[in-house]
Amino acid sequence: MKVLSRIYNALIFLFLYAPIVLLIVFSFNNGKSRVEWKGFTLRWYENLFNNELILKSLRVTLLVAVLAAAIATIIGTAAAVGMHGMNKRLRHVFMTVNNLPMVNPEIVTGVSLMLMFVFVFRATGLLKPSFFTLLLSHITFCLPYVVLQVSPKLRQMNPHMYEAALDLGCHPFKAFFKVVLPQLTPAILSAFLISLTYSIDDFIISYF
Repeated sequence: MKVLSRIYNALIFLFLYAPIVLLIVFSFNNGKSRVEWKGFTLRWYENLFNNELILKSLRVTLLVAVLAAAIATIIGTAAAVGMHGMNKRLRHVFMTVNNLPMVNPEIVTGVSLMLMFVFVFRATGLLKPSFFTLLLSHITFCLPYVVLQVSPKLRQMNPHMYEAALDLGCHPFKAFFKVVLPQLTPAILSAFLISLTYSIDDFIISYF
């Protein structure tokens, strides 16, 4: 049974990573074919690093991804902590609203954000399409995933540890950073990495 399980896992990883490995290998191919090897070359990478438009796009992509992931992680963690303190019915309502962007197709989210920014700009002159609106869009898209990552960790925590810190005279703000936050660190780090990945991947949101 263990042998079959290992074979099954190996096939899954092969299915997932074999195309990536082939893509890396053929990026050094001297020809444009993706099925015929015509010799080793670095000219494609030379062309890449000499293309200012691609390099500028890469810089913007990474900057947006890092900023969006960091801001979404901070706001999402605070939101998850706040929802954790609500009663069950109210928490269910907020979690349903939080999950809506993940259920919607990305194109719907992108078009909705674009229409909102255009409406606000025409009505008030604010939120002109720019780097700032792009960043807001990515933060909005990443937020639900942060809440979804941090909330289960909050439910697993022992609430008596925080209460014990308060009983020992610790200020609530300090108790959060000394007791609660260290326990949430793995979930927060995971949420940041997921947000970073989604932001880099999410061309549809950026396009609109």
